[in-house]
Amino acid sequence: MESKNKNFYITGTEYLKKPVLIAGLCGIITTAAGYFIDHSQFFFSYLSAYIFWITFIWGALFFAFLHHLTGADWSIVFRRILETVMMTIPLMAVLFIPILLGMHDLYHWSHEEAVAADPLLLKKAAYLNTFFFTIRTVIYLTIWFLLARSLYKTSLAQDNGYHKNQTIKMKKISAPGMILFALSITFASFDWLMSLDAHWYSTIFGVYIFSGSLLAILTFLVIFGSLLRKKGILKEVITIEHYHDLGKFLFAFIIFWGYIGFSQYFLIWYANIPEETIWYLHRWEGSWKIITLILVFGHFLIPFLILMPRAVKRNLNALKIIAIWIIIMHWIDIYWLVLPNLHHHGMHISWMDLTAIIGIGGLFIWYFLNKFFSQALVPVNDPRLEISKRMKN
Repeated sequence: MESKNKNFYITGTEYLKKPVLIAGLCGIITTAAGYFIDHSQFFFSYLSAYIFWITFIWGALFFAFLHHLTGADWSIVFRRILETVMMTIPLMAVLFIPILLGMHDLYHWSHEEAVAADPLLLKKAAYLNTFFFTIRTVIYLTIWFLLARSLYKTSLAQDNGYHKNQTIKMKKISAPGMILFALSITFASFDWLMSLDAHWYSTIFGVYIFSGSLLAILTFLVIFGSLLRKKGILKEVITIEHYHDLGKFLFAFIIFWGYIGFSQYFLIWYANIPEETIWYLHRWEGSWKIITLILVFGHFLIPFLILMPRAVKRNLNALKIIAIWIIIMHWIDIYWLVLPNLHHHGMHISWMDLTAIIGIGGLFIWYFLNKFFSQALVPVNDPRLEISKRMKN
């Protein structure tokens, strides 16, 4: 791997791309074979893996919008990484096809006879039906793609020559984009996840998914940035000061995730409405109780205590370890949301859970790396780039 010029263009990255592509293809093929063994498990494992990886895109979209709207200087060095993560949307749109094909296995409301025999589902039928579900999915993916593409194209145009209007344009895209993002991620989480149990509902559920998505992209920035640093790439650009800021964001949103998760649980527990409490009851039966407790301590308490000292947030090795820990907890969180709808009385780990994560993840990372290394690794003509590189805490 070598730099082509001072503008942070990198060549010789095939040795990074090829292994993840092979892992992705092997994972997808192996998972697809699982369909013929247990098709219900296949679809639920695939859905949990898909949601896990698309949360990185959701987090990147929000972070990019926030960056442009606030005019932040410190995050400029991460902008190209965020933009490239967002631009994996076309791949994820294609990978959503198996979920559409598996709707009858995933969503109880997709069976007409079940809807006809259930008064509650009958009332929701105008919204929860296969045709409208598909249309909404296309709308969500189109919104995310158009917003991501608009920011990405403008950013690349800036690489060829800076003009003040480009900065203004990205801010103008981000303002309505933030509103569209908030609405679309909320309804997508309702459709793809909450409707797995169509009797259950929570108005705070979209915020819960959002909080996990932002943690996902923050951990991605820490882990990927540290890997680049190990290769000597962007070492003088993304400094300890930037990782310190990421650590502070991680600490803040660990608290936010815990607050939203507890708020959802507390309100449902206090109201004690059977249609709502049954969702938590499924996650407190058998071995699901262990997973629930792991999330309480592993996703909130442990990272909260570890990230509290300033020294940890400025120690890249420690920060990378806690980032890996958080991303594992995030996957367990998504698994906890999806799989109890298949296995009500206890956890049944399947090999397809692992192969689906590797399959979708391998293709996701390969697609990301291809795009990332095809352009400058940072917005080279942003006039505030030098300010961002010299940030101090």
